[in-house]
Amino acid sequence: MSMGLSTATPLPPASDTDVVTSTFSLVDYVVFVLLLVLSLAIGLYHAYRGWGRHSIGQLLLADRKMGCLPVALSLLATFQSAVAILGVPSEIYRFGTQYWFLGCCYFLGLLIPAHVFIPIFYRLHITSAYEYLELRFNKAVRVCGTVTFIFQMVIYMGVVLYAPSLALNAVTGFDLWLSVLTLGIVCTIYTALGGLKAVIWTDVFQTLVMFLGQLAVIIVGSAKVGGLGHVWEVASQHGLISGIELDPDPFVRHTFWTLAFGGVFMMLSLYGVNQAQVQRYLSSRTEKAAVLSCYAVFPCQQVALSMGCLIGLVMFTYYQEYPMSTQQSQAAPDQFVLYFVMDLLRGLPGLPGLFVACLFSGSLSTISSAFNSLATVTMEDLIRPWFPHVSEVRATMLSRIIAFGYGLLCLGMAYISSQMGPVLQGAIVGLLAGLIMAFWIGIGSIVTSMGSGRALSPPNGSSFSLSSNLTAVTMATLMPSTAASKPTGLQRLYSLSYLWYSAHNSTTVIVVGLAVSLLSGGMRGRTVDPRTIYPVLPKLLALLPLSCQKRLPCRAGSQDLSLEACMFPEKMSNGMLRGSRDQVDMAVPEEGPVQPGISPTFILQETSL
Repeated sequence: MSMGLSTATPLPPASDTDVVTSTFSLVDYVVFVLLLVLSLAIGLYHAYRGWGRHSIGQLLLADRKMGCLPVALSLLATFQSAVAILGVPSEIYRFGTQYWFLGCCYFLGLLIPAHVFIPIFYRLHITSAYEYLELRFNKAVRVCGTVTFIFQMVIYMGVVLYAPSLALNAVTGFDLWLSVLTLGIVCTIYTALGGLKAVIWTDVFQTLVMFLGQLAVIIVGSAKVGGLGHVWEVASQHGLISGIELDPDPFVRHTFWTLAFGGVFMMLSLYGVNQAQVQRYLSSRTEKAAVLSCYAVFPCQQVALSMGCLIGLVMFTYYQEYPMSTQQSQAAPDQFVLYFVMDLLRGLPGLPGLFVACLFSGSLSTISSAFNSLATVTMEDLIRPWFPHVSEVRATMLSRIIAFGYGLLCLGMAYISSQMGPVLQGAIVGLLAGLIMAFWIGIGSIVTSMGSGRALSPPNGSSFSLSSNLTAVTMATLMPSTAASKPTGLQRLYSLSYLWYSAHNSTTVIVVGLAVSLLSGGMRGRTVDPRTIYPVLPKLLALLPLSCQKRLPCRAGSQDLSLEACMFPEKMSNGMLRGSRDQVDMAVPEEGPVQPGISPTFILQETSL
């Protein structure tokens, strides 16, 4: 194959017969193997560095000594999976750049965790995010949350492990189960032996590989079609560049409101309370470092989103000039990107291997984070509370065994994924109600689509087809269908945009939980741990101009009366206000005193509700 790169005349697309058999060279295999070897080497280095002296804190939280930059890159890599690397360009290619507005939600989606969730979690000095649930409610809620997390993560890991391997097999001829086993075994070894520190540093390396692989595609692709300016011009001519869609209808798949605000709830579920991310925050050497790592993710997320969108636009322009082969046009949407990359990088040894390494880096970073977080919650939430006197050495060994066990379970789930049909998208009573609603809408939308004999319509979600033999292939065009009828009744509910799922389910949990609490007598005299409450209203009132604060019954800066007294004067007159000086002291942050203008006793207001 030719080693040269011509920027004037693109190589023609591969024919139907050679698209699978002539794309990978020896150099490509070397690049791919190097990714696996280096990932394993980084993990084993941290595993054997200080072997025999590892504590449970070092294994699960990297001894709480990580800096903000590696933590930030690890935060990014955790959910920048191969599914996203394949899915975002396919989304842009098929539906236009409306999805790009998802970047608007990143600001609030990361600002809120930085200033609300991280201070609470970090100051509680916990290991598992679900420990908070026991401190705030009780042990039953903690166990329920832990089991739910384990259930959904095990299923998710099976799909993340299997889906990219399947797509790679279909396009390049890579042996399917060799890919699955290689990913699973390599990831399991360095995660179980090296713990969180090994996972974070391999994430850093794999993030760089992901960026390099995507950047190579953008540079080579734009050069072959005449530059990024020409790419944008062609996309504009074909209506692919979307304006701001201000339709407030939550049943429209992608609008500005859906992406910018519905996406905030999705971001909070990922970067606010997900154990994999919380664990990284808690591994930071200081609370300030944890907050800075959350800030640093913002530009990284914007770059990752922009690169995925640009690949989609370059792919669209490329195929306008050089139409797809029959095999490519009949492929599932998640295979578009791989066909395009193998087409584009043919004749450039090493670059196809780099992109495959990029794809597998996305899988490795996501899977390793899942293994580590699953081992952590199992150890901290399900074992140590019942066996509190387990020695440090035994706890460390048991954590490694659990991580190995989840690795094997994930391989089993990958096999189950291969036998499945369509891949689903999708206090205690409140949690159960939220789960029921999530499954109801997610499963209902798929069943309704199957029952009507049509493929899953674009407004119904954004799951990307994994294979033509796994799920219905949605070959939607960029032009709206005039024959499609608007759904009504339950079908209308099932067409709720997937980006509103988190908001809908969170609201269900809160509303049902509050209703049950009120009907059952609330806290029944029990005292709420003030460290588990964030003083939202005082923080907001303190931002008001002094002239507005002076008009409040009790000023935000008053040290004589708490804001609770302002809000509940009848409790003050009846002597019902609780919150002794000792309790207030518990709520003072570890890093610095309570901010001026904020009465700390306000955080105790839920005590009496």
